[in-house]
Amino acid sequence: MRIAIVGGGPAGLYFASLWKQRHQKDEVHLFEQNPADATFGFGVVFSDSALKFLRDDDPDIYNLIAPHMELWKDLSINHKGKKIQIKDVGFSAIGRLELLQLLQKPVRDAGVEMHFETPLDDLSMIESFDLVVVADGVNSFIRRNFEGDFGTSFSYLNNKFIWYGTTKRFDTLTQTFVATPSGTFNAHHYRYSDNMSTFLVECDRDTWLKTGFDVMPEEECRALCARIFKETLDGHVLVSNHSYWRNFPWIWNERWSFRNMVLVGDALRTAHYSIGSGTRLAMEDVIALVRGLEAHMGDVQAGLQEYEAIRRPVVEKLMTAAKSSAAWYENFADHMQMPPQELADSYMKRSIAPTMLN
Repeated sequence: MRIAIVGGGPAGLYFASLWKQRHQKDEVHLFEQNPADATFGFGVVFSDSALKFLRDDDPDIYNLIAPHMELWKDLSINHKGKKIQIKDVGFSAIGRLELLQLLQKPVRDAGVEMHFETPLDDLSMIESFDLVVVADGVNSFIRRNFEGDFGTSFSYLNNKFIWYGTTKRFDTLTQTFVATPSGTFNAHHYRYSDNMSTFLVECDRDTWLKTGFDVMPEEECRALCARIFKETLDGHVLVSNHSYWRNFPWIWNERWSFRNMVLVGDALRTAHYSIGSGTRLAMEDVIALVRGLEAHMGDVQAGLQEYEAIRRPVVEKLMTAAKSSAAWYENFADHMQMPPQELADSYMKRSIAPTMLN
């Protein structure tokens, strides 16, 4: 079988290595528009429960990644000058680029043909393949070309967020809430290496406009965000990597496959960054897809139907939890009226699936 994988993120790389290792005779090509050593953003985080699936289902990949992760067992809430510690909520984090580089090694070793700096901008590039795994994320070229066939729906949340990094090393995954004359801000921050942390800033649209972020140059924007969270950053600067203000996109597809094309990861659906991990969910998609295809070797259509039957109930449950969590964030300014402990309690109860929370 000839397989094309579109997208060199975690989902695409993981499918490439997993499938090729099990089916050496198959011809597998991976197409990625960016260079092998480039990515957006900073760290990605996994809850303990999020990593358990990988440890149980693919110990080799788990053992490849785990030694490179930062680990901690608590979660912190900073509000009104008080720090609330929430014990025994385990997390791990790793730099996104480091994760991609780790996943590239078993792909190369398995003999997959990787085509970096090769954007898929012409559908004729995939016409000769028996199976096309669509793993090219939120802005998927293939999904956009077949939106009606996949039954794609697309909408945005109201809040604005921007994804920075910082050289400040934080002890735990932390939520910091700050009130300013222009409005309220929240930062999600956690370390992912020995010298870097993710620092995601969020605010509602009115605050974003009143602060002037809509017309502010990037350098001024970054400097102002650093001033807003001056106490939290403790003199450290914010670092940009394709960092820009955006609204979180809700993507859902009623049909997960069309012809020989199948969606995984963010190309299939997005789950709010406040619950689970997009990387974890994408890798779980891959495991289910491999199982579905292997249950019907030689019949791609039956395998794709099996994949959706296996995975869809789980994903729908997670999406319900993600929307509940996102709704809490959309109204975090209201929650900031609470005393610190009450806000922390509300935060931990914000989703119907608390064990999945970031």
